[in-house]
Amino acid sequence: MKLQLAMKQILTACLMVFGMLAATVAQDLTAGPSISLDKDVHDYGTITQGADGGCEFTVTNGGTDPLIMSRCKGSCGCTVPKCDKDPIMPGTTSIISVRYDTKRIGPINKSVTITSNAVNEPTKVIRIKGKVQAGDANQLGGAPLKPAAAGAPVNKE
Repeated sequence: MKLQLAMKQILTACLMVFGMLAATVAQDLTAGPSISLDKDVHDYGTITQGADGGCEFTVTNGGTDPLIMSRCKGSCGCTVPKCDKDPIMPGTTSIISVRYDTKRIGPINKSVTITSNAVNEPTKVIRIKGKVQAGDANQLGGAPLKPAAAGAPVNKE
């Protein structure tokens, strides 16, 4: 009789522990697809004209259903994102590749809008920022630039 009572207590304790673990795991998952990214902004810092303008964002599906990114659109033609159109299964990741055209000199402040079936953020905006500075003539394949004097034409020998 005492053995049966002890077995029932052990079984009850095990079921309680299992129930608490299941509740904890369920709290971590969002019902439906859920999007999260490793970062919201990629900062290039200062890069040289013509440098590699590529970067990556890691997307995780923290939900219970497949995440589908139906559209990734850059804010202009100089910012080109590439999103995987295949469903991202719960608990797995995918990569969004973004390429910025570094031929343009000056500040970088562009965005990429991700449209998905995520229940937490169906539209997610990520950004790239930094600055492109002029490179030397050897890298750019042209004559070196000369500073302009007042009233003088620019880049003349």
